[in-house]
Formats: sequence, structure tokens, C-alpha cells
Amino acid sequence: MKYMATYDWMETMRTTNQWLGASAKAMGSYPSVSMVPHPFFKMISAWGEVTERAFGRMIAKPDWNINTVVGADGRDHIVSVEKIVERPFGDLIQFKVHGRPEMARRVMLVAPMSGHYATLLRSTVASLLPDCEVFITDWHNARDIPVSQGKFDVEDYTLYLADFMKQMGPDTHVIAVCQPAPLALAATAHLAAEDPAAQPRSLTLIGGPIDPDAAATDVTDFGRRVTMGQLEELAIQRVGFKYAGVGRMVYPGLLQLASFMSMNSDRHSRAFSDQVLRTAKGEAADHDKHNRFYDEYLAVMDMPAEFYLSTVERVFKKREIARNVFEVAGRRVDIGAITQVAVKTVEGANDDISAPGQCIAALDLCTGLPDEKKASHLEPGAGHYGIFAGKSWRTNIRPLVLDFIDANSAAPKPHPHLKTA
Repeated sequence: MKYMATYDWMETMRTTNQWLGASAKAMGSYPSVSMVPHPFFKMISAWGEVTERAFGRMIAKPDWNINTVVGADGRDHIVSVEKIVERPFGDLIQFKVHGRPEMARRVMLVAPMSGHYATLLRSTVASLLPDCEVFITDWHNARDIPVSQGKFDVEDYTLYLADFMKQMGPDTHVIAVCQPAPLALAATAHLAAEDPAAQPRSLTLIGGPIDPDAAATDVTDFGRRVTMGQLEELAIQRVGFKYAGVGRMVYPGLLQLASFMSMNSDRHSRAFSDQVLRTAKGEAADHDKHNRFYDEYLAVMDMPAEFYLSTVERVFKKREIARNVFEVAGRRVDIGAITQVAVKTVEGANDDISAPGQCIAALDLCTGLPDEKKASHLEPGAGHYGIFAGKSWRTNIRPLVLDFIDANSAAPKPHPHLKTA
């Protein structure tokens, strides 16, 4: 499948379905059609509206839509998004709150590069913004990155995170969500060895596969069944002629979306048909629950092929992080080098993506960290999404994370084995 033709064929099918939806919507919306009292035309128009929106969202990057935040003074403060560090494959951005005194807590959110944009953490950002200065990694869609920018694999990702942490400074608290948790741990260990003064104060790992073999899920089972050769043949394609990254090898967002939706196809089919009926009845709205969810869920991005394949091979198959043998630029990254950064893990009891046991494995790897700087939390009844953006996050986990940040905000005492200038 490593051909431009297959990539362009998928994009052609997407465009065709979007066009069919727009045509059906227009056909069922003519004034003359309203003269015929038959529900068929309303259903045609409704189907077209839902279809056009669904297939159009697949190539659109969602907006953050975080415009204001209420300050301690009770006033609404304007929020702007500003780029702090710009890199070819991703930026570090800040949600700048204007007219508000700078908050003591500086939080760097590490967003997943796993098919969706960083806006997947919109509600996480919005929940932290009243109490923190919030920064986040904003990964770029690989289809828009020219091949002249080179490769981007797990080592490059780790070095990006280390670079972002250096830019943030030592008064930073890092929160890594899901897929980047192992690499955020590796980046912290890399800094501990290479530039101890740039280490963050704390690292919170939420629902990440530090040790994928600690608890089996469908994701880890798939990783064991499929060989790297099979995965490369089935999942990797070249970006077609429509985008700036033409020729780049990627794991296409549309292919990822097909995989996501196949896991719960009945649920998605029912949601689509229910929305068509609501639209036909005039009960749907532009920002109703269905549209809010699917506008984000359907917005997918291509991943660099080397990043996807190296993640599967090195994090899941070879378990290099879990075995503490991960290397960056030819040098081993020893997780045991973390001696000052407080580490907390958060897991959901019902998480079917990164099951309980996978994330807490990080604490055992931190052999140089005192027990008083380690913490963990298992949230009862919570699934994967709930531990960083759902009710469990808002009501239970967020307060615990903020308490952990506050408890580890003071500058650490120098480690007795570290030389000081």
C-alpha cells in the first residue's frame, strides 16, 4: 500500500462523499421541494447535511475555541494562543491570559501524536487554565510537512520534548497524556543526565503505556500479532499530490479513523442515523452534543511513518522503555538518572487502551528517586478518556494533580552525587 495512488484514492473517496452530502443537502432544500409534503425530501436534506459535515471535518484542524477565562478578580480575561517554540514537526504553544497576574503553576501538557490533533485535550487545557499558566505541544499534520524536513521518529520526539522542557525552564510541571508518557519519561531522564538544571519540578503520567506487557489490551495484542513487515505494508502510504508533504511516508489519518471507528462500528452507525433523524425533525444544532464530539473525533492527522513504526517496534514490541534500554542518538537513556523530578502516575480502572499496571510501571523504573517523590492514583470506574478529559478528571484527578504540583513546586535540594558548579 506504500503508494501515492492509494493515498489519493482515499482522499478522492472522502471528497466524493463530501460532495454527495452537499448535493443531497442542496437537492432537499430547494423551495420548490417544500411544496411536496413528503418526509423523503427532509430526510435527503438531513442525510446530506450530516454527511457533508462528517466528511468535511476529516481534513480540518479544529480550533481551540478557548477565548476567555475567569480570573480571581471575577473578570473575563482574553486568551490568545502564542507560539513559544516553532519546529517543523510540532510547536510549543502557550495559552496567554491577558490582564491576569502570572500564575505560580507553569504546566506543560504533552499531547499525543496518535491520530488526533492536540485539541483533543481542549477540555483539559480549559480546566487547568484558571489556576495555571498552560503550555502544550501542538504536533503538525505530517501531510503538510515537506520531505525536505527529514524524518521524525521516537528519538526525534524525545529530543523535541527535552528541547521544550529546556525552553520552559526548571519551574515547570509536565503532564503527559496517553501515548507520549513513555517518551516524556525518557526525555526527563535524558535531561537528568545531560542538563540537570533544565529538569522540570514534576512529571505526571496519565494513562500511558510505560510497560505494555504489564496488562493486556486489544492494542497490545495487536502489536504482538502483527509483524513489522505486515504493519508497514498495511498501514503506510505516501502523501499524494494535494498536500505540501507529497511523497512523505505516513500512516494516513483516514486509515487511522477507519481503524478507530471499526472498534465501535455499531455505536457510530447508530449515532449517525440518530443525528440524521434529529436534523430532519429540526432538533439538531450546530454545536449540539453529537457535533461537538464528532467534529473533534473525525478530525484526524497523518503520522510520520517512521514515528508510528518506531513506536510500535521500540515501545510496544521490544519494550525498550519498560526494560530501560532505550537509546537516543546512540546513547542509552537511563530512567534511574531521575533523582529530583517528582513522578506521579494516573490510571483508570476501566481503561481499555492503557490498562491499569502499564503506567504505574514508571515508578519501578525510577530507581534513583526517593519514595516520597513518587505517587500514583487509580481512578475507580474511569475509562481512558475520562482520566484526562471526562468527569473523573474534573472532579477527582485534576485536584490531585494540582496538589501534587503544589507539593513539589519548591526547588529541589542538590543530589549528593551531583557535582555543582
